Amino acid sequence: MELYWNAEFEIPKDSLKAILLELECHFTWNLLKEDIDLFDVEDTIGQQLEFLTTKSRLTLYNLLAYVKHLKGQNKDALDCLKQAEEIIQREHSDKEEVRSLVTWGNYAWVYYHMDQLKETQNYIEKVGNVCKQFSSPSNYKLERPEIDCEKGWALLKFGGKYYQKAKAAFEQALEVEPDNPEFNIGYAITVYRLDDSDREGSIKSFSLGPLRKAVTLNPDNSYIKVFLALKLQDVHAEAEGEKYIEEILDQISSQPYVLRYAAKFYRRKNSWDKALELLKKALEVTPTSSFLNHQMGLCYRAQMIQIKKATRNRPKGKDKLKVDELITSAISHFKAAVERDSMFAFAYTDLANMYAEGGQYNNAEDIFQKALRLENITDDHKHQIHYHYGRFQEFHRKSENTAIHHYLEALKVKDRSSLRTKLTSALKKLATKRLAHNPSDVQSLSALGFVYKLEGEKRQAAEYYERAQKIDPENAEFLTALCELRLSI
Repeated sequence: MELYWNAEFEIPKDSLKAILLELECHFTWNLLKEDIDLFDVEDTIGQQLEFLTTKSRLTLYNLLAYVKHLKGQNKDALDCLKQAEEIIQREHSDKEEVRSLVTWGNYAWVYYHMDQLKETQNYIEKVGNVCKQFSSPSNYKLERPEIDCEKGWALLKFGGKYYQKAKAAFEQALEVEPDNPEFNIGYAITVYRLDDSDREGSIKSFSLGPLRKAVTLNPDNSYIKVFLALKLQDVHAEAEGEKYIEEILDQISSQPYVLRYAAKFYRRKNSWDKALELLKKALEVTPTSSFLNHQMGLCYRAQMIQIKKATRNRPKGKDKLKVDELITSAISHFKAAVERDSMFAFAYTDLANMYAEGGQYNNAEDIFQKALRLENITDDHKHQIHYHYGRFQEFHRKSENTAIHHYLEALKVKDRSSLRTKLTSALKKLATKRLAHNPSDVQSLSALGFVYKLEGEKRQAAEYYERAQKIDPENAEFLTALCELRLSI
């Protein structure tokens, strides 16, 4: 391997690829382009570079270079890496070589894709020399907490499927430097996202401790404080959370990233006017934000629900006009959210439900179909989409068999969630009603078998599967379920 430090020696292309795969950088962290909306992520990184003074700009430029490459813009990717290098020289001169490893790895890969193999080799050698200097056991890889931290941020940006891996990366960095302010911010935000993305009925609060620690280590960082405020609100310590929010709003004027979460705090407190005021302020600065548009839609929806509740679902006169106006506003913002981020699953279901609310059933159907076709989304998102589409079919389309099908799909994707009780009771009610009209309705019999099996009522489950199997004896699903149940009774 010593050969590789010799600049005169040219490495064959196949050998280059093998070395490239050893490098620690965005190209080797399995960040798949089908898991994100490239334009939305590019937009978000651009906004963070412009407005977030607290996030590491080096990390953002390295990530942006990778996103540009995924879009086929390798020359732009090189420009981003040049920016990253300038930041390293300006802000990390004490650790210049170590902080350059990810950037050099990215350079090597971009040049490789551009078929500029001499340049690729130059950057590989730079990485190799640093590894040699630090006596790394690997020729092209150096274990460093800064690299783990950068990996954590990149994984976090690629969405819910990557959160566990991001957490592991930040944990690895913290093992080396447990009180590093930046590592603690990354870890706390990742655990907060995990709390939020995997709710099974109860509010999770694993992130409360990490968020408190991150705020202590970063007392001037309003971005991390706003997450602590939201988590305090989650655990019914809203007054303490609001103190943080007020303190933040006193300090900042136009940081859209902080304003958006402060707005979320007020929306969940039912202070919709305050939430909308902050969201409008943030949207002036970043009009293309899918998150802000979605939050605006949620505020208008909440105001609409409030009027409908107050009028027992029969708004008249001024109230009816106001409800229609709120539905139109919500639709326009949910639509903007979906247009800006084609992978935003909740925005699809919110838009479809709002179309249904306004009686625009064909539009609702179109959006639900788009949502059902989304690939590479988390099980939680699939679960939510099937649940909402089932409700749409049951209550608006009056198609009970389609509703049963999608309620079952929701439970098959994820059988433990905050929606489980709603799903099982909806299935029992629909299936029982259908069986009263037609005792040999196979779909309803097997649905009840599935629900009772899920609830641990094995004998009842077996009875329903037996009845279904008598009618459809060749059905493999019924046979498998019956075998399992008989063995376990």
